[in-house]
Amino acid sequence: MAPTTRPTFRRSLALLAGAALLANIGLAGSATAQGTPPVNGPASVADLAEGLLDAVVNISTSQNVKDDEGAGPAPRAPDGSPFQEFFNDFFNKQQGGKGGGNHNVSSLGSGFVIDPAGYIVTNNHVIEGADDIEINFANGTKLKAKLIGTDTKTDLSVLKVEPKAPLKFVKFGDSSGMRIGDWVMAIGNPFGFGGSVTVGIISGRGRNINAGPYDNFIQTDAAINKGNSGGPLFNMKGEVIGINTAIISPSGGSIGIGFSVPSELASGVVAQLREYGETRRGWLGVRIQPVTDDVADSLGLDAAKGALVAGVIKGGPVDNGSIKAGDVILKFDGKAVNEMRDLPRVVAESPVGKEVDVLVLRDGKEQTVKVTLGRLEDSDQAAAASGDSGGSSDGGVINPDPGENDDMDEPDSGQAQPSPDNKGTENKAPDAKGNQGQTDQQGQVAPDAALPKNVLGLSLSLLNPDIRKTFNIAESVEGVVVTEVTPGSAAAEKGLKPGDVIVEVAQEFMKSPDAVAAKVQSLKQEGRRNAQMMIAAANGDLRFIAVPME
Repeated sequence: MAPTTRPTFRRSLALLAGAALLANIGLAGSATAQGTPPVNGPASVADLAEGLLDAVVNISTSQNVKDDEGAGPAPRAPDGSPFQEFFNDFFNKQQGGKGGGNHNVSSLGSGFVIDPAGYIVTNNHVIEGADDIEINFANGTKLKAKLIGTDTKTDLSVLKVEPKAPLKFVKFGDSSGMRIGDWVMAIGNPFGFGGSVTVGIISGRGRNINAGPYDNFIQTDAAINKGNSGGPLFNMKGEVIGINTAIISPSGGSIGIGFSVPSELASGVVAQLREYGETRRGWLGVRIQPVTDDVADSLGLDAAKGALVAGVIKGGPVDNGSIKAGDVILKFDGKAVNEMRDLPRVVAESPVGKEVDVLVLRDGKEQTVKVTLGRLEDSDQAAAASGDSGGSSDGGVINPDPGENDDMDEPDSGQAQPSPDNKGTENKAPDAKGNQGQTDQQGQVAPDAALPKNVLGLSLSLLNPDIRKTFNIAESVEGVVVTEVTPGSAAAEKGLKPGDVIVEVAQEFMKSPDAVAAKVQSLKQEGRRNAQMMIAAANGDLRFIAVPME
């Protein structure tokens, strides 16, 4: 009976599944009848794929790893191989816990030819640390490749092979013209299965997955798995509009959320790697932080937009005072800076030495300043010379928020110092030597102004030698020190703590607790809801916050 009941049971399941499918079709038909258009994909991508498959390659790498004390891990199958589990189990049993001396670590990835002479693009993480790189072509040809250049910030690399005949190749398209919902096709080497084609749509644009300082990923639901890394994402014209780089997957397989580096970013990086073997990015030399709703309100902006300059790198391109701490950068070289992370990308994509117009909001007014860009790769030297530990800045842009630190061309550690270009000005932050931009006619603070004050839940005091010693405040820091913060106050919620120093309020330098109280009162009378403050940590790190005054 068993042999007959089991097929019968399976047939019943099939009938149920068929009924469910018919029900779904009926529902879809009803929706169409009610006016919802049916969703139809491309009729076929066979002709398109046929012309592109030869230009997409499989990349295999090997790395000779020395086991520590002769007891390292056993050889393993390439990541993503369909036989990885069996391979690893076999060697674990054969080794029996005894390690050898050296072993080879292999990996598989994808790439694509961009020049018939043999230039190939892939992800940096596909070939990183490899001692040997081999390119496998669709026709079975295998060629050794050498590394021309790599860029860890965008995870891109360029390789070169020496073919006997010109290779089939593909060209970059314009990813900026792609829209959410457009059809795309991925070709690659998932799990070691070369020449695999998958189709989907663009699910999202401008995705930030915290992979690097210039995140601007295309999100697609075209199946991307392990081994697809470095492979191309095509539009329906057969142009490369993305380089498949990352996936989100709890299981390790595709769940329909893949990310590709857009060609508008990748093409420039690839061109520089081919020409120079390295990148040569523009550098502005500022540290930035986001413009929040509270900060926007305190500055009189109609919306939270732009990048707030928290500091200027000494020796950097704008150390001449063209851009100052407290400025909000709204446009760079004609391109709108809608949010903080837009600035590092547009600066980095600009040529070194180019003079550009930068639209900033300063003292409540928009003005355009001209700056000449430096080279980002030189920024480490400038940071070292100024004593900054934050590494390069950005498009010299660095963010005091430790959650977004990066020693690249974007917001990071925020080891900012007040701009030194304050000679002959008033109501500005102190320079690096601690010179104040605002004093009375005798250059002294009035006695009553030095008395402790309580403002917005902050106990404030004049910064004197004893206070410096108590909170270990650097000599270069000037302003009004916070000695206590009322628990639960708006200031406490903004992260203010004892030992912080209020350098500016509403872009005016504060020399005493009385000055802070007077400025806050003035802002209230003007109808402002928030007081924008430049805050210096004990070691001199700067940040801007907006403290509600209601």
